[in-house]
Amino acid sequence: MNISKYIGNRSFYKETASIAVPLALQSALQSCQSMIDTLMVSWIGKVSAVGTAAQIDTLAMMIAYGCIGGISIFASQFHGAGDEKNLKRCTGLGLCLVLSNALFWFLAATFFGKAILTFYMKDAGVIADGLLYLNISRFTLLISGCTFILSNMFRSTGQPKIALRISILTTLCNVSLNYLLIFGFAFIPALGIQGAALATLLAQLTALCVLLTYAIRTKQKFIGTFTEMFGFGMRFVRPVLARILPLILNETAFGFGQTLFIKAFGYLGKEQMDAYYAGNQIFNLMTFVIYGYGNAVQILLGQKLGRGMIKEAKEECSMHIGLAFVLSCVLVTFLIVFAGPMVSLFALDPSIEMTAIRIVRVFAVKASMRLYNFMIFCILRSGGDAKIIQFLDSGLEWLVGLPCAFLCVKALHMTDIALVLLITQLEQLVRLVLGMRRVHTYRWANDLTVLV
Repeated sequence: MNISKYIGNRSFYKETASIAVPLALQSALQSCQSMIDTLMVSWIGKVSAVGTAAQIDTLAMMIAYGCIGGISIFASQFHGAGDEKNLKRCTGLGLCLVLSNALFWFLAATFFGKAILTFYMKDAGVIADGLLYLNISRFTLLISGCTFILSNMFRSTGQPKIALRISILTTLCNVSLNYLLIFGFAFIPALGIQGAALATLLAQLTALCVLLTYAIRTKQKFIGTFTEMFGFGMRFVRPVLARILPLILNETAFGFGQTLFIKAFGYLGKEQMDAYYAGNQIFNLMTFVIYGYGNAVQILLGQKLGRGMIKEAKEECSMHIGLAFVLSCVLVTFLIVFAGPMVSLFALDPSIEMTAIRIVRVFAVKASMRLYNFMIFCILRSGGDAKIIQFLDSGLEWLVGLPCAFLCVKALHMTDIALVLLITQLEQLVRLVLGMRRVHTYRWANDLTVLV
């Protein structure tokens, strides 16, 4: 094996860091907002209620991520090719897709909210509190999708620091409003779980207003007149949707599958779920490394492919594989060593806290493989090799992960959620082996700008 091909030069690491670090920090801030929500509601004993209600957010955002991930494939390449006309169309099409998705889930939460919550948990108290949260958080769906697409366009055009600054503002707003609205202060009444939902809504609205205002005032290349952004015809839409539809279908199936894990774990009871939600928030916070680095890989490779630099993109792919190994080792070590101190931040009973610590250490195993797997997906997406991702991602989730979860809980009657979670990581291992094989075929190395 030629190890040297997995080691990049100084310029490679500098270029990667210039994109990955701001993206990672932005992802960390987004995860931090969610963790702060869970942390503060743990102080009022509403962890499972918020976690269960958030399953609708999970479904909506996973589909939105599929839309935006697909759009970013073309946006990065159009930016690399200097095609501003089609870059503006990417923004318009992306907004149409995420708003259609948000409207669907807004209506689902409005008319079928109780039925959806009951599907995941049977506890009457959890459902009642979850509905209080959902009745406000559903409005966030309409705003966060637009925020997501605008942030992504800044990243795809090589301006991740702009999105990072907005995320810092959003996080500060969310933390401040969470404290004020959940617990009350001076003339502000304590709204409890409803305050957590309202704080997130107001923070996302602030982020959208600032992003849109800045994009318009600085005349960003991806912002244009209504006709420039939304005046696209089927000649533009057809090849774009042909490439991104598999991603949208994948994220839809994957997102629903993720919520089915909650369904399976929900059979273990509220205490086990409290431990899981706390541990999962810590894992989500640490995934800033995974998503920040992976998205940087997609942007950097996509820009090179858009310029027709196929050979250079293949060479950098190997360097990214080597860098991912180092990052995964650091991430795993951190999660294992600091599992206890991080879990102790939550207001959990001692027995639940010990379970949550074990869950975080299981998530360390998942993180080591998830970083590689997400990087693999981003490599494949950079050149539009999206169909195989559907099998590797949602396909293996439904064929391996979910059967393992329900078999352990319903057939084998396991009651230890940490052990069940560990067994389900077989899904990540299978995905890693098959994904690396696909990457080394180099079928993903395509210039998509010639299709439009």
